[in-house]
Amino acid sequence: MSHGYDDPTLHPEVQMSTSRGYFAGFAVSSILMFVATFLVASRAVPPFGLLMVISVCAGIAIIAQIYFLLHIDVSEHNIWNTVALVMFMPLFLVTIGLTWWMFSQLYLRTMIMPGMMH
Repeated sequence: MSHGYDDPTLHPEVQMSTSRGYFAGFAVSSILMFVATFLVASRAVPPFGLLMVISVCAGIAIIAQIYFLLHIDVSEHNIWNTVALVMFMPLFLVTIGLTWWMFSQLYLRTMIMPGMMH
């Protein structure tokens, strides 16, 4: 299947990859990881606030990695990667949710509750 690119380096996906983009994605992800690690180690935030801050840091890191490292955006030459990501996200969330539900039910059915022992 030919798209008119005789030279592989002229393909749009290859043209998008730059060392500056990869470094930016790595730097943003690393900084967010260090912020989350510092907050956990220093116990500077109450537990629920810590959960929210870590969730926000993780969300920003995921978006940065999708944009800078995977080069997924809404441009015309990258539309199928974007469609694949959009189709993947609900399946991923359902998989994580069902796994959490399965293990929580397994825990409830197999662990001895405090008051149940005679």
